[in-house]
Amino acid sequence: MKLLDGMTAIITGAASPRGLGKATARLFAQHGARVAILDLDADEAAEAAADLPGQGHTWGVCDVTDKVACETVAADIIAQWGQVDILVNNAGITQPLKLMEIAPHNYDAVLDVNLRGTLYMSQAVIPHMRTRGQGSIINLSSVSAQRGGGIFGGPHYSAAKAGILGLTKAMARELAPAGVRSNAICPGFIATDITAGKLTDEMRAQVLEGIPMGRAGTADDVAGCALFLASSLSAYVTGTEVDVNGGSLIH
Repeated sequence: MKLLDGMTAIITGAASPRGLGKATARLFAQHGARVAILDLDADEAAEAAADLPGQGHTWGVCDVTDKVACETVAADIIAQWGQVDILVNNAGITQPLKLMEIAPHNYDAVLDVNLRGTLYMSQAVIPHMRTRGQGSIINLSSVSAQRGGGIFGGPHYSAAKAGILGLTKAMARELAPAGVRSNAICPGFIATDITAGKLTDEMRAQVLEGIPMGRAGTADDVAGCALFLASSLSAYVTGTEVDVNGGSLIH
């Protein structure tokens, strides 16, 4: 059963071969969706789109911190396809800084890409989704938002990802009457390019000790959750934050 037959999806920051965005794009495509991969590098975005199973996929260059760029690329995709059913706000950056090390430019960079970018890209598709009376917006937050820090992200990263949770719930409340859903995913320790090579064996063992399932997550683990939130299986789900962390944040 293909859960996204006839649907279309925009995924930001999805060109990295082993990233969460690319894994989500691949799973969406396997379930029948046409996918638009957005990223900063045209060649990488084009290559990632060409690598997806199925046909009709596209790509675009977009700096999510640029409101006009978000509006332009969204309008282009809507004109090309006639519809956008799903938006995954995946684009993000992290910096492993301590509290007193955060300079103004660090704060601006991390808050802008993670939080402002989520707002701008959502604003770019919301009028279209409202007109159609349907849509699913999926925002990538982090366990760092919930526990006040993680393994790599500094306090400004925690703040940005916590802001995404508040934005997700506020959007869900405002957009629900229009049939548009908004949910967040909070990944825990996921083995991606961002985490590759940055942990000593001792650090890795310590991290895994705090995960009841005893393993790092994979990009596919996060993609599976995104598929659920994108599909009609979650038709009555909005304003939620879904933990994908192997039990590391059991309250």
